[in-house]
Amino acid sequence: MSEHTGSRQRRIVVGVDGSPASVDALRWAVHQARMQGAVVEALTVWQHPVATGWTVPVTAYEQLPGIARKILDDSVREAVVEGGPVEVLTRVQEGGAAQCLLDAARGAELLVVGSRGHGGFAGALLGSVSQHCVQHATCPVVVIRHPEA
Repeated sequence: MSEHTGSRQRRIVVGVDGSPASVDALRWAVHQARMQGAVVEALTVWQHPVATGWTVPVTAYEQLPGIARKILDDSVREAVVEGGPVEVLTRVQEGGAAQCLLDAARGAELLVVGSRGHGGFAGALLGSVSQHCVQHATCPVVVIRHPEA
């Protein structure tokens, strides 16, 4: 695992939020990258919460990038076999998840996201981030469902 450097090789971008579906998406992306000879760019996005009527201590906001980094590192450790032939670049970015993923996927072979379905009929629907990515990405998008979703 290494920090993103903006290389020009074939890329598969995957959104990672620590959910089981996103870890499955990362596993799938690594497998696909192995077959395509591509690099995986794993992206975790964080954003300051927006709320009215209550406040959160500023120190909690200062911890968000570190929490996002831990989520990403833990997910990569869980999903990627060390020493494998696939390079996994990691990046933590501030912003809205859908737009950051779309920006990162420009010029990529694929964008891979997890679906955080709700089970039953609602589980058949895409989440707001995956739906936005499917509708607006400039590359093919693969949505991975976790088996227990």
